Amino acid sequence: MPQATDPADLPFDIKLMTATTQVLWVLLAVWCAGVLLLWGLQHPVWTVRAITVQGDVAHQSAAGLQAHLADQWDDQQGQRVSASFFTTDVQQVRQLFESAPWVERALVQRVFPNRLRVTLQEHEAVAWWGDPDAGQLLSRKGVVFEASGNELEGLPELAGPVDQSALIWATFQRLRTLLERYGLGLSRLELTEHGSWRGVLEGGGEVEFGRGNTEELLARTETFAATLNALTQRYAGRLQSVDLRYPQGYALRVQGVTTLAEGSAQATAAPANHRPTAAKPTPKTR
Repeated sequence: MPQATDPADLPFDIKLMTATTQVLWVLLAVWCAGVLLLWGLQHPVWTVRAITVQGDVAHQSAAGLQAHLADQWDDQQGQRVSASFFTTDVQQVRQLFESAPWVERALVQRVFPNRLRVTLQEHEAVAWWGDPDAGQLLSRKGVVFEASGNELEGLPELAGPVDQSALIWATFQRLRTLLERYGLGLSRLELTEHGSWRGVLEGGGEVEFGRGNTEELLARTETFAATLNALTQRYAGRLQSVDLRYPQGYALRVQGVTTLAEGSAQATAAPANHRPTAAKPTPKTR
């Protein structure tokens, strides 16, 4: 009876051939498993059949989202987003939803076996940005976003450099709060490209707030607002414009009358077509 050969006694070339054959069989098995797995993942049974949308959808509709996704489904390289349950890039789908009007944040989850669930969080609009006809809004977080909606009538208007939108919103809130204490409303605030602030009061009166930080603007505005009641009682007419850029007071234009005013309620009347060049203190009398 022949004795079994000890593998350690085999020639080196035989051992190398045996090891290579075993490695090739292992690689072949891995490759076959990979092909089967890929085939299984791409099988039509795993194709995403539906996307369920929930959360904040007050300004969204199924038809609108469907149209948006149809336009945006190709990624930046022109490749189709995978529609397989297992291989769909949920981050890519999230970005597609977040590029839709009104959507601030989207959470995408897989729901076995062939659905996606998307939870939306909408922007909370607090103001129109720039020209209301342009369809841009400002969110409470100071983010400018594309949207539209006739039901948003009555929102204030803000304008300025987009990278300063959060500052403009914060400044508007503080100015509006101050003016409301004196029975005034602020409907528009703009930061010009030269760094000067302009506003429009409810009722149409234009305000030149001038340059400066928020505290400086508030100080000028309070000086004006605290004395306006006394001036309007003295000079009847619709408020047309206010210029707060004078170092010692402000210039006030009422329909039919132009005045120069100090921080006090005293004023000097001038013809309606007169444009003051500087605020002058009213002489004191003994």
